[in-house]
Order: sequence, then structure tokens, then C-alpha cells
Amino acid sequence: MLLGTAATGGFPRWNCACALCAAARDGKIPARTLECAAVTGNSRDWWLLNASPDLRAQLATATALWPGPRPNPVRGVLLTDAEPDHLAGLGVLRASQGLKVYAAPPVLAALNPARAALARYAHWDWHDSTPEEGFVLSGGLVVTAHPVAAAPPGYLPARTGGDPWGTAYRIEDLATGGVLLYAPRLRAWSADLDELVASADGAVLDAAHGPAGPWDQSVRPAPRRILTRLEDPDPLLDPASAARARLAEAGVEVLPDGTEFTL
Repeated sequence: MLLGTAATGGFPRWNCACALCAAARDGKIPARTLECAAVTGNSRDWWLLNASPDLRAQLATATALWPGPRPNPVRGVLLTDAEPDHLAGLGVLRASQGLKVYAAPPVLAALNPARAALARYAHWDWHDSTPEEGFVLSGGLVVTAHPVAAAPPGYLPARTGGDPWGTAYRIEDLATGGVLLYAPRLRAWSADLDELVASADGAVLDAAHGPAGPWDQSVRPAPRRILTRLEDPDPLLDPASAARARLAEAGVEVLPDGTEFTL
């Protein structure tokens, strides 16, 4: 489920008066909340992919994730990086006991102050997302984390080194064999990402750096490719734009917030 698909600031961005943001404010093209998604293998156990500042509103419109007689369907969060746009929603979840949060080691370290604050509200389990063998989530999903090029977040002191600040998640449904690649924030494309996309049935990719060209059918049947983190003034935000038409011809999708799909 694509809970949100916009880049920093959302769409329309609060401090932008470009033509696209104005059209979204007027209701002429769809508005979008900040990028976030949720996955499940059994329709009962849901796992968030990042936790956006818009998470409360996103959960309010996602009926499958509503609480009820059953236990809370949100089991935890997989963080792709340490950017504020992907962390702020953790505060929305702070009263929920027993959540599991997965992230790469440098991200977990950067979150130490936030982890201490959140621990005053509820006990959560924090896990390294990078073991080579991957990890299994309740609901029948197995996840492997793959490092991708990303800069450290701006709120940290300047540093050097090769810490894997960005993560792409390959998520496989053990029951169906369906595979999703989730890579919403990329600094650059790489041959490794080509291979990861080729191994998936569907891929949700950074609109700024994801491959938008036709798929080489000699490799294997084209995976479903969906772009996220759209940022104004990207013409892809306008469903009637020529850019969207060209993208559709190449077999790449731009979907609205709230879209659900099955692999």
C-alpha cells in the first residue's frame, strides 16, 4: 500500500507557489503526502516502510491498518535511512508497545537520542536490518537489505567514510513468491540496482533517480516499476502531462496515494 508518494514538503509544498503546487491547491491535480508505504503477507500483520511526518493522516485513510477487536495490525517499521522525512512518524507510534524497528547500523546509532525518548513511552525492539541472510517478518515476509548511495542526514556533524546511510529493501512473500523492491531514496543509479530490480516482480523507486526507460525484455519479463518521492516542479505530478504519457509508454507507473497492489 502506497501511503504517501511525495518528496520533502509534500505536494503541494507549503512554501511553494509554482504552477503545479497552485493546481494541487485548487484541486485540479492530486495532492500527495510524504513518501511512506506498508506491506503485508497475510493481510493481518502490516509493516511500515519508513514513518513519514504525515503518518497519522495516512493511517487514518488506510482502513486495513485500523485497530479493532484484533491486535494492532502495525507490527513495526523498516527505515531506509535517517532522514527526518522518514523518522518523524515514529512519534505518532510512540504509545504502541512491542513494535520492531529495523535499520542499518549507522541509522540506529544516529537515532540513539530519539530511541531514548521513545523508550519513555513504550518498549520497542530495535534491530540491525543488514545481516547477509536477511530477516523474517510476521505475516510470512522475508527481507534482505541492500546498501545504496545516500548522504548522511544534514542534522549530523559533517563526516567522511563509507557508512551505508541508504538502504533498499527486497521483500519476498514466502507463500506466493512475489518480490517487492523498495528503494525510495537514491543518490545515483547503479548496476547492482539493475540486478535487484530484475529479481523483483515490482519495484517502488525514487522518481529522481529510478530507471524510467523501456525494460529490456531479453533480461526477463518486465517487473512492475512505480515511482515515488515526486517533488515539485516535476511534471510527472500532472496526470495529463506529456512526461506522464512518455513514462506510461515506457511501462513505468506514477500512482496516487492510497493505492494498493498485490505481487
